[in-house]
Amino acid sequence: MRDHIDINCDMGEGMGNEEALMPFISSANIACGYHAGDTNSILHTLELCKQFNVAPGAHPSFLDRANFGRREMELPVTELYELIIQQLLIMQEMADMAEVTLRHVKPHGALYNMSAREPLVAQVIAKAVKNFNSKLWLVGLSGSCSIEQAIETGLNTISEVYADRTYQDDGTLTPRGTAAAMITDASIAAAQVLEMVKEGTVTTVSGSKVPIVAESICLHGDGPHVLEFATTIHRTLKEKGIDIRFS
Repeated sequence: MRDHIDINCDMGEGMGNEEALMPFISSANIACGYHAGDTNSILHTLELCKQFNVAPGAHPSFLDRANFGRREMELPVTELYELIIQQLLIMQEMADMAEVTLRHVKPHGALYNMSAREPLVAQVIAKAVKNFNSKLWLVGLSGSCSIEQAIETGLNTISEVYADRTYQDDGTLTPRGTAAAMITDASIAAAQVLEMVKEGTVTTVSGSKVPIVAESICLHGDGPHVLEFATTIHRTLKEKGIDIRFS
């Protein structure tokens, strides 16, 4: 059983709930403007991170505001590398203005999903992050190519699990748009989180238990139940004596 866990949340995506969520999380993945947000929302979220002692990180994506970064794109390696670097440059400039230190990088949406299953995509992202700032942690799906390639590149990694998503028997997330992909009940989400943190397993949609490495719990900032989930999960973990903090 882990004695501590990170709770991260995707932020700066135009939901306007950042300040309400800050007391219940320990790290924030901030949209870099490519799928959502702009320099004003980045700076605002960074300042909130500073105020609430939340670890700030970059949340780079494909340049695809029309689809909220959730449409997969096949890019040449050089373009994919530059896609990451340019967003990290934007985030670093805003972090310097807010006088905060960036702590991590977590790809968003389709970029995250592709890096979870495609070694080359994961390798390019890890290389870009390492070359930009080798002190940054790479957040990726537990058991995925993203984590494997980041470790091979020499980055520190954080294995992420989901409170509001269900799992398949191979440890992958149930694809969005399919039946039972999303968890909408806060108590069910909290129970899933406790199993992952305490037992190192997750119960899949078929009822099987599969091993999982839970170092950070993700909450989707654009989810309709995110504040309820955040408060319930935060309270549940605290009641079990599990500290909530960034790695």
